[in-house]
Amino acid sequence: MLRIEGLTKTYGRKKAVDHLDLHIRPGEIYGFIGHNGAGKTTTIKACCGILQFDQGEILVCGHSVRREPLACKRMLAYIPDNPDLYEFMSGIGYLNFIGDIFKVSGEERAQRIRYYAEKLELKEDLAEKISAYSHGMKQKLAVISAFLHKPSLIIMDEPFVGLDPKASHTLKGMMREHCDQGGAIFFSTHVLEVAEKLCDKVAIIKKGRLVASGTMDEVRGQDSLEDVFLELEGENA
Repeated sequence: MLRIEGLTKTYGRKKAVDHLDLHIRPGEIYGFIGHNGAGKTTTIKACCGILQFDQGEILVCGHSVRREPLACKRMLAYIPDNPDLYEFMSGIGYLNFIGDIFKVSGEERAQRIRYYAEKLELKEDLAEKISAYSHGMKQKLAVISAFLHKPSLIIMDEPFVGLDPKASHTLKGMMREHCDQGGAIFFSTHVLEVAEKLCDKVAIIKKGRLVASGTMDEVRGQDSLEDVFLELEGENA
């Protein structure tokens, strides 16, 4: 679903991401962990085609992000940590706009919007302007828009920020359902307990370099994920 090979991105003299390799297969929820400034968001934006990179290759379902950006974007969805939505639109207007972009048929669109809006308890608010939404409601709308065209790969940057416990639980179920149907999810998080319980695989990035990756048992060993993360963060680069 996602193949990152030798990804390198620099800002001036600083290497934000340094020769990173990562492979995410169908059916996997893959967690991406690191402290602020470790290179998580840079990696995620490069995978989505938002940010140009200096070296390496990124493939989405076999398509190059560099050479085939539109093909890649048709197959993925991106949820940023702070959704920047068109606030002059209503919630339903925004979802129809996204549906038009991805050419989702009217019947499928209505069915999916109803399904996800009911799950996230946003159905009654879809007629309201997005400018009246709370941060949590905007996050829910961004989640629905991401799932709307049934992408193969969903990439999320801190997706649980701003969601209440019930909505967070619902989103976890949606993520698992998506992967059980053959999709894949790559997401960053600071909440290690969420990663430990939800992820099939996890990668830890430190100062732009991948320092650990694999199944949860491979990375964690006999310790908790928090213990492993703190130990790796404490080591000299």
